[in-house]
Amino acid sequence: MEELTYKKAGVDIDEGDRFISLISPLVKKTFRPEVMTEIGSFGALFKLDIKKYKEPVLVSGTDGVGTKLKIAFMMDRHDTVGIDLVAMCVNDILTLGAEPLFFLDYFATGKLKSEKAKDVVKGIAEGCKESGCALIGGETAEMPGFYREGEYDLAGFAVGVVDRDKIVDGSKIKEGDAIIGLASSGLHSNGYSLARKVFFDAVKFDVDTHMPELGTTIGEELLKPTKIYVKAFDALKDKMDIHGMAHITGGGIVGNVPRIIGDGLTAVIKENSWPVPPIFNIIKKLGNVPDEDMKKTFNLGIGYVIVLPKENSDLSISALKQYGFDAYNIGFIEKGGEKIRYV
Repeated sequence: MEELTYKKAGVDIDEGDRFISLISPLVKKTFRPEVMTEIGSFGALFKLDIKKYKEPVLVSGTDGVGTKLKIAFMMDRHDTVGIDLVAMCVNDILTLGAEPLFFLDYFATGKLKSEKAKDVVKGIAEGCKESGCALIGGETAEMPGFYREGEYDLAGFAVGVVDRDKIVDGSKIKEGDAIIGLASSGLHSNGYSLARKVFFDAVKFDVDTHMPELGTTIGEELLKPTKIYVKAFDALKDKMDIHGMAHITGGGIVGNVPRIIGDGLTAVIKENSWPVPPIFNIIKKLGNVPDEDMKKTFNLGIGYVIVLPKENSDLSISALKQYGFDAYNIGFIEKGGEKIRYV
């Protein structure tokens, strides 16, 4: 009988070691002063600076990238999905007013290819630097026969901190508040099952199909990374009282804004109050997708929502634009029994 080894079974320990050596410089560039361990430990140590907070509360979140990964596989481009991974996690914990502290990732594949995996981690490191958090650990799982050739899956885990008296949970939202919508960069990381169905099944496009309305190819448009909104919150948090925030992910505005609206209040969204990026109208037209499905599936150009006092509306939009975020007054809060309605 032939001598069997772990490598012959499909797991290459040496390739794993090479991968660690390739990503170490990328990861170390994300380290904050609070990081106490080097890469490769069984666990990561992070010393929380409790002097910065009166009553620190840790905030955690986890997410993935979903079927957007299929676009990366089709294009064989892997340096942006890591940004998506970080964005989906840190934008979530940000809604509670949390400062992102550190991030961990899970990368699983059938056969580890270090250069491809390094590109993924490069994106994760870029996202961590953008959001100010440290990439302090992760897991690389090589599982032969479990994933298709050349494919992988990602999951991310973010931990942040907020002072207890500065938690933003929507409880301050009141009648008359303004709803500020921050522009998305495109689909972000939601609705890709429908988008792929439209482009690649219904109308038989491929990732290299150039769309004049977009000024780029379908693949490049769909691979645009999710925007990270940490610096947007930083632009406002010390200047005005923020009553609530929502990350517009799966479910769109209609599915996410109600999560922060208390009983007896309604979020009134003004249609046509912000520019909808062309990609959404293309999906709607080519797929004959009903309006209701579009609203429940995609962000439609608004990736993040901030609810604040009406008198701060113009100031917030101006401050956000100074930080590079396009923002619009997309609605207001009124008394009512339904959590959200469009006008």
